[in-house]
Amino acid sequence: MDLATRHWDRRGDGGITFTELGFGTAPLGNLYRAIGDDEAQALLTRAWEAGIRYFDTAPLYGFGLSETRLNRFLRGRPRDAYVLSTKVGRLLHACPPEARDGVGKWFDVPSRREQYDYSHDGVLRSLEASLERLGLDRVDILFAHDLDVFNHRTRAALDGRLAEFMAGGYRALVRLRDEGVIRAFGAGVNEWQPCQWLLERGDFDLFLLAGRYTLLEQEALESFLPLAEARGVGIVIGGAYNSGILATGPRPGAFYNYDPAPPAILERVARIEAVCTRHGVRLVDAAFQFPLRHPGVVSVIPGGQGLAEMESNLAAARATIPPGLWADLKAEGLLRADAPVG
Repeated sequence: MDLATRHWDRRGDGGITFTELGFGTAPLGNLYRAIGDDEAQALLTRAWEAGIRYFDTAPLYGFGLSETRLNRFLRGRPRDAYVLSTKVGRLLHACPPEARDGVGKWFDVPSRREQYDYSHDGVLRSLEASLERLGLDRVDILFAHDLDVFNHRTRAALDGRLAEFMAGGYRALVRLRDEGVIRAFGAGVNEWQPCQWLLERGDFDLFLLAGRYTLLEQEALESFLPLAEARGVGIVIGGAYNSGILATGPRPGAFYNYDPAPPAILERVARIEAVCTRHGVRLVDAAFQFPLRHPGVVSVIPGGQGLAEMESNLAAARATIPPGLWADLKAEGLLRADAPVG
């Protein structure tokens, strides 16, 4: 069965066609554990053979390693055959191994220190460096990366970065889009509130929202997602499994939001899984399919460091979910009543 696609064309210029299942390539940057080049290529090859044509990366992922691994894989493939997004907002600087960032998170990666830079020139420098690592002359989408409290720690620090971005990086992205260098731009963040703040102040095309519109969390329906839908803004969903617990189930040590899941989350996921089991549906299938019920969502991009995870994602993308499952989740208070499920 071919993977389903969604066409997005906010600006009436032909738009972009996404596969509903995309490939989030943070794991190719050796996130939490190292994988070899051949293993990474095998994973990308399986994704391509299965029909995945949307790939998302970032300079942060392995401090350039994810982008360089995509370089090897994409070389020689027709440029118009796939959609590629990367991110801006960080510059990477070579440093001695003992001074590198990301120890304990990124393994067997280049020795680099990261510098946040959302300025006009910083965005252009970031894109230039990404194109070199990717071996390409263009990308389709640029996301301003990690404009959220999760990364900048305080609201005051985030406010400063948002101001820097709107005064500088935003102008660069508008110019790149207007000149046809990129086809679309937006922000890739871990919180919906900064997405709404940006959308209220600028002409954005797409947002990559990680972990904040899932089977566990639908608060973004309060205001951000309706605003995005009204403006024709597309939503890419990252973190659909909330860092793992919606894929693994509520087992001991399951991860939620990058940390071991607290008891309340374990209990809620157990209740959701019980409903899925009654309907003969895998929890991971429901977790993947739920965000796609929202009309603004264009793609869901789970990661995966192994072929088994890739096969599970492919099965989830092709799964059929009985309508009664969503109805039961709502009836038990496990899903917002206004969550689209049609």
